[in-house]
Amino acid sequence: MKKRSNLFTQKIAALTALLIAAVACSSSDTSLKDAFAEDFLIGTAMNEPQVHGTDPEAQPFIIKQFNSLTAENAMKWERIHPDPNRYHFALADSIVAFGQQNDMFIVGHCLIWHSQTPDWVFQDSLGNPLTREALLERMKDHILTVAGHYKGKVKGWDVVNEAVDEDGSLRKSKWLSIIGEDYIQKAFEYAYEADPEAELYYNDYNNELPQKLAGVEALVKNLQQKGVKIDGVGIQGHWHLDSPDLKVLDESITAYASLGMKVMITEMEVNVLPTPPEVYGADISQQAAYLEKLNPYPGGLPDSVQKQLTKRYADLFGVLLKHRNTVTRVTFWGVHDGYSWKNDWPIIGRTNYPLLFDRSYQPKPAYFALIREAKRQK
Repeated sequence: MKKRSNLFTQKIAALTALLIAAVACSSSDTSLKDAFAEDFLIGTAMNEPQVHGTDPEAQPFIIKQFNSLTAENAMKWERIHPDPNRYHFALADSIVAFGQQNDMFIVGHCLIWHSQTPDWVFQDSLGNPLTREALLERMKDHILTVAGHYKGKVKGWDVVNEAVDEDGSLRKSKWLSIIGEDYIQKAFEYAYEADPEAELYYNDYNNELPQKLAGVEALVKNLQQKGVKIDGVGIQGHWHLDSPDLKVLDESITAYASLGMKVMITEMEVNVLPTPPEVYGADISQQAAYLEKLNPYPGGLPDSVQKQLTKRYADLFGVLLKHRNTVTRVTFWGVHDGYSWKNDWPIIGRTNYPLLFDRSYQPKPAYFALIREAKRQK
């Protein structure tokens, strides 16, 4: 009798395993873009190895999972306009062509930013700081040339990136010090001139937090009062297992929606590693020293942390789905864990696991949790 009982238990366990595998297989056949098709676009950031086929798995995977595309670095000033009279469009052109061929919503990232902008942009031929008028002319030339080059192809632009500091004041950048506070207004006006049909966004990190939220709200209101076109606000979504608070995220989306803004989560991942408090944000100029204790999972993510990551993604998407009438896009900043910038920032040489797919393009439990969340809220 005991033998039969053991055999029965083994059969039940085997059937359970088959059922779990079948459910997982069924879920993996449902892509992210299909699961959230009635809610918002699902995007990723694309880079050179992916678009040029160095990684042969990347393109079919991107086509299956995503319906929006952002060039990770190819459209930033230092890449696309490295010298005063030279533009490098080839890589960005390839990414845009890939997106067009696969009927994807293409996002331009980004036109004006304090970082990854060459020093020459702010200097004359002798290395002296430009005048306000000269820098405005240089800004206008860049925006009209780049946004004009992709007119009708890029559907939305991150016009100004990270112009607000953590306390809600304007960041003390060279754009601000040379031109003045209206440099943001001018950038949006030039972007509209370059392509009146494109959506125009302000993009930042931590702008769901109260102080920075207030600063971005003031920025949006100022543009609106002056009759300047702005269509949406990007919340980058460089998030953690324990922050931001879900209530804070919920309230920030509501606040932006009250201003008539579309909201995009533009660079999403969930960091699972310890973060030094002095670099708690996304300012790429900051770095911290490598310490073994800050790289705790070089051989793989423990199940206990995997469960935390899964729950965190489900909880975050619960908030985003609540605001499906305001949130128009969720873009993950990387195709899989191996491509994430969080492996090397803020500490070079770490192994991070912040995305929905592992380094072999396999879906993680968090992926299946999001598929279930999408179905549950239908």
